[in-house]
Amino acid sequence: MAHVARVRRSYPLVVAVVVLVALGAAVAWGVGDTLRLTHTPADVPHEEVTAAPPRTVAPAPPLASLVVPDEPRIRKAATAVADALVFRGLPRPVVTPVTAGTTPGAPAQTGPAAPRRADRGTPTTLRASVVATLGGTPESYRLGVRGTELAVEGGDVAGTAAGLYRLADRLRSGAEVLPAADAGRLVTPRLGLRLTDAGSVGREPDPAAFAAGDDYNLNTDVVSSALLPRAPWVDAGAVARIDAQFRKFVDHSVAQGYNGIVVPGFLEYVTFAKVGDGHAVYPPGDPHVDRATAMVAAFGPVFRYAEEMGVKVFLLTDMLAVSPPLEAYLTRTVGGLDVTDPRLWAVYQAGLAELFESMPFVDGLMVRVGEGGEVYAADGWDYSSKLAVTTDASVRTMLRALLDTAGAAGREVVFRTWTVGVGAVGDLHTNPESYEKVLGGFDDPHLIVSTKYTLGDFYSHLPLNTTLRSGGHRRIVEFQARREFEGFGSLPNDLGPLHRQALREFLAANPRVEGVWNWTQDGGPLRAGPMSLHLRAGFWQLYDLNTYATARLAWDPDADPAQVTADWAYRTFSADPATVAAIGQAMALSRQAVTRGLYIGPYADRSVRALGLEPPPMMWIFEWDIPTGDSAALGSIYAVTGGRVDAAIDEGEQAVTLARRMRDLVATTDPATWRDAGLREHFTRTLDYQVNLFETLGAYRTMVLRHTQWLDTGSPSAYHGWRLAGAAYADARDVHRQRYGADLDLPAYNFTAADLGARRADRDPAMAWAARVLLGSILLVVLLGLRGRGFGGAAARGCCSARSAPGGSPRCRCPSPGWTGCWCGWSRLRCWWGAGSSSPGSPPRRTCWSPSAGGRCSPSSYASWSAGGTRSTCGPWSAVSRCCAACCCWWRSPGADRGGTGSPSGPSRPCARCTSPSRSRRSAGCSWPPPWSCGTGTVCDAEVLSG
Repeated sequence: MAHVARVRRSYPLVVAVVVLVALGAAVAWGVGDTLRLTHTPADVPHEEVTAAPPRTVAPAPPLASLVVPDEPRIRKAATAVADALVFRGLPRPVVTPVTAGTTPGAPAQTGPAAPRRADRGTPTTLRASVVATLGGTPESYRLGVRGTELAVEGGDVAGTAAGLYRLADRLRSGAEVLPAADAGRLVTPRLGLRLTDAGSVGREPDPAAFAAGDDYNLNTDVVSSALLPRAPWVDAGAVARIDAQFRKFVDHSVAQGYNGIVVPGFLEYVTFAKVGDGHAVYPPGDPHVDRATAMVAAFGPVFRYAEEMGVKVFLLTDMLAVSPPLEAYLTRTVGGLDVTDPRLWAVYQAGLAELFESMPFVDGLMVRVGEGGEVYAADGWDYSSKLAVTTDASVRTMLRALLDTAGAAGREVVFRTWTVGVGAVGDLHTNPESYEKVLGGFDDPHLIVSTKYTLGDFYSHLPLNTTLRSGGHRRIVEFQARREFEGFGSLPNDLGPLHRQALREFLAANPRVEGVWNWTQDGGPLRAGPMSLHLRAGFWQLYDLNTYATARLAWDPDADPAQVTADWAYRTFSADPATVAAIGQAMALSRQAVTRGLYIGPYADRSVRALGLEPPPMMWIFEWDIPTGDSAALGSIYAVTGGRVDAAIDEGEQAVTLARRMRDLVATTDPATWRDAGLREHFTRTLDYQVNLFETLGAYRTMVLRHTQWLDTGSPSAYHGWRLAGAAYADARDVHRQRYGADLDLPAYNFTAADLGARRADRDPAMAWAARVLLGSILLVVLLGLRGRGFGGAAARGCCSARSAPGGSPRCRCPSPGWTGCWCGWSRLRCWWGAGSSSPGSPPRRTCWSPSAGGRCSPSSYASWSAGGTRSTCGPWSAVSRCCAACCCWWRSPGADRGGTGSPSGPSRPCARCTSPSRSRRSAGCSWPPPWSCGTGTVCDAEVLSG
């Protein structure tokens, strides 16, 4: 009997290892190239924060009479002065309005006011007047003292009112009413346009809605609570409530120094009566017409109050704003929503012209193109917006159309550059090159461009927005007082120093900056955070500091933020110098606490890019209060953090220390020195909440960073730190939920995602051991394959030296080019004829098996042996293999072998017995080489081929 010598070659193993390593490297490179995670140092502004020293409260002048022009705005301002005197404990003075030309008592001089002198008497009368020859810009004023009169002179009504409001503010702040340096000095606002949002007007403190914490609707419309589904379309009682809220908010804003308000709305006030015959967009009987008419009639008088108070009114809309009939009309006439087609914008021009006529007090339209969709739609009506204006051509076409209409009416268009990565203008907000491409050369005196002060959204750890340093357009800077990503105003967060730094840098670089837009309430979902509504519910006084400070800084960017904070503390909480100083010291620590407690500094201070986007600096806390458990996000943070894991963890501990220090400063103040015991309780509860939150977040931060560090390094100390921090996190989280899970003012953070991630991470040690066992098994197979002998050696070598083939089975080596299609199985080598053979897992059509073949297939052909011999005709497939010991033939008929792939069927039939030319072999090995002949009608021994 002939045998084929076993051939042992090691180079296939080397090739296999090289190929596997190369494939792994290619996969790693591909994932890295797709993620494209890069990071560079970010130019984060350094916030220099100090606390104002304790100061002696300046005495308030005992004014008994306020003589002012008989003008509504000035009378309102004089009332604010009278209220401030009462606030200081003095009797309410008499406000005496006088008409032009009436001069009871000594008239105010028309020249520069004489400076205050020590030998002059204490003022007992305030005299206000409008001096047209005063000069300066609108809203300019000057203060002076002559004898026993305190004189307030304004260049216009707005200036006189501004001077009176500044006096009222100084009285409420315990500051000197007229410092010597200000006597006779002409005061003009540095920024002429100081906008605010609409505050909490129209929003209700609904405990059930806030308790659910899952309402992420972003619609900010102030009128939706007054809507009715049918005529008369608006609820008169709701309108009256909104009117009262609006007036209160406007009065508060004017007293702080604002002169403009932004109110959401546009399409809901328009009937498109100027399009076609007046019924082209909304046909006769369409309820949109009657509802819009009712809206104008109901809310026109509400918003007109702002104009009466000298406040500019801008309506705010997303573009493209649509309603179903409007969209259908545009489809019929323009062919769809082609925002580069002037015909489309002609329809909006007609609507805007109608709006300026029906609501003549409206000073302009503010437009945003960077966000939109159903999440911004109000319940109860079908107005919505689409993200359609996404190219530089469409932006310019839109602005040209709107500005033509606004300019003709003497109005303005405010274009917000805010975008969220959609379309060609996706980085308009942050990229000076994109800004220049979209707006460069687009010059119109009625265009104002509004931009957030940060190079991104309202996060900390971001550079100042570079697009505000250049550009030839009129610019205003956007600020947010109730920081949505930093607790929605539930945490102490004194932004005055940061806002001052931003304004001063922008003004120094760009003389076209002329205003601010402060968000007192807006930003983020309306009812997914604390139930705090500006002027109306919750501890709104805490974030009103930022609203107050932004207005003060817009008037005077050189004002001392520490003194502004002290003024706020005096007017809001206490007249006691020690208490005011303690509050000031606590607020001076607030920014360090927030920026360390809510951010991971070594990550947040880097400018990161991944997948072509710019992840936010607070990527470990998903918007807005959900710590993430996503391993990809946390792994990216760890990768950017690099070797500064200890520093990142230390920052969390420092935040807790700072929060405790802040709490101790306020908690140790004398309760008797507070004007309102409820406000003191609010403040101390807030600081307790901050300590607890930072403790919980600090433990979670440590847990996820140590866990990722252990995965990266395998360090036992990292593993130990992960486990300790995990236990600490679980305890802190439980306490946090127990204390604040049902608190509407100080709601618990949502740690559901974090817990899911933690549970997944707990499986990592078991997975690590499983991976080690698997790796060891692979190495064992490789070693057995190298030896090629012993138990499992042949199979291991066959596995290791095989090439991958279709269907996942390894392909064996064949002895001649004609054997290109043979397949290998496990344990012992089984070879199928290649051409037309069935796939692994299906019954083979013909198999020759030889354990002595050394991993090579025994020769055979389709219907006869390749070396000659008797050609045999086989019957149907046998259900039971009956085989000889050394070589086995599984037969199918030639026709079935060529095209059949089905399973064997039919009754069991005897298979051919494998014989040599000389004698029959039932259990011994067949002779080698062929020929063999297979007799018919002989039943062979049954054997299992699995080896």
